[in-house]
Amino acid sequence: MGNWWHTNIAEPGKLPLLIALAAFVLTFAITRTITRMIRAGKGPFRNITPGGLHIHHVVPGVVLTVVGGFGAVAAGRHGVAAGICAVVFGVGAGLVLDEFALILHLDDVYWTEEGRQSVEVVVLTASLVVLVLAGFSPLGVNDVTDEEQQGRLGVITTYVINFCFVLITLFKGKTRMAVVGTLVPFVALVGALRLARPTSLWARRFYRNRHRARSKAVLRAYHHDVRWAGPRRKFQDLIGGAPDRTPLPPARKS
Repeated sequence: MGNWWHTNIAEPGKLPLLIALAAFVLTFAITRTITRMIRAGKGPFRNITPGGLHIHHVVPGVVLTVVGGFGAVAAGRHGVAAGICAVVFGVGAGLVLDEFALILHLDDVYWTEEGRQSVEVVVLTASLVVLVLAGFSPLGVNDVTDEEQQGRLGVITTYVINFCFVLITLFKGKTRMAVVGTLVPFVALVGALRLARPTSLWARRFYRNRHRARSKAVLRAYHHDVRWAGPRRKFQDLIGGAPDRTPLPPARKS
């Protein structure tokens, strides 16, 4: 355990990444706590609205991300400056991704169903960084042996094969598996072999005349969503707060 920690986590080159991850997660947690307090009307916090303009926290987040990113490039991976830039970048990234849904929809959807996408992106980002810290390399290159590393053909072949698995998984409508599969090739392999989501590009192209495959894909997607939609929503509500309920349209009078 000690050797694993020293090799994968505590080595100087990865220490700024660990610091950035800690700042990222802590910033997201504090931001969500403050926004939930503002929403409930509790505490001293209020929205920043100079001149009637609502300043979202993505704005200072962008500034901090730019400053921290360029500072990290200039500071390198060692020293106090690298650690400070890692903190600045992590804080900025936490503020930006907490409003990812706002950037995606170009609308204030923070407390709507679409706002859940911000929580998903934050959790996925943190998970990927943890995998990198744990020693996983993009597209499975860490699995290449010393002999294969000496030959460019072996490395390129590994990249191409794993990248194909990731692309197939993505085209099958399994975005989360595709992203995780860039670091854990087995996940991309499983996603590439299993049936596609019924609304994916893959299903529309290859299941058009395969009625049995399309029916199985619909049935599998239905069972998957029924099994995991509830727990996923509860987890998102626990982390980011439940979205506002959309009122039902008034019933028509007969």
